[in-house]
Amino acid sequence: MIYEVDPRKLIEVTANELKKMDNIAAPSWAGFVKTGSGKDKSPIREDWWYVRAAAILRFIHKNGPLGVGKLRVHFGGKANRGVKPDKFQQASGNHIRKILQQLEAEKLIKQEQKGSYKGRVTTGKAIILLRKASKNVKASKEEN
Repeated sequence: MIYEVDPRKLIEVTANELKKMDNIAAPSWAGFVKTGSGKDKSPIREDWWYVRAAAILRFIHKNGPLGVGKLRVHFGGKANRGVKPDKFQQASGNHIRKILQQLEAEKLIKQEQKGSYKGRVTTGKAIILLRKASKNVKASKEEN
C-alpha cells in the first residue's frame, strides 16, 4: 500500500503527521543553513525539516538498513561551479544526523544489523504511520 501511492503526496501527509510529534522539531539554526555545499540558498519552505524527515523515513523503510553516508548521497545533487561543468555534491550530514536522532527518539527507526549491512531500519510504529498516511492519500485521491 505504501508503494502504490504517489511518493510526493505520501511525504506531505507523513510530514503533517510528524509535525504533531513532540521529539521532532527543527533546531534554531535550521532556518539559516543550506542542505548541502552544492546548494546556493537555504530552503524556502518553512516546514522543510518535517518534509525532509518524512522523506528520510520513507527512504529508510524502502531501502533500509541505511546510515548517514547513503542518505547524504541520496539527497545530494549537482553543484553549479560557474564556467566549469557541474559536479555531484553530497548533502549536509549534520541535518540528516539530527533528523535520524529525532526519529530514533520518537521510536520510528532503530539501529540494526542485517547480514553484513548495518544501519537504521523502520520500526512497527513507523510502518503503521506510513500505512495510515498512504491510506489517507489513497482516500483523498478517490474523493477527487
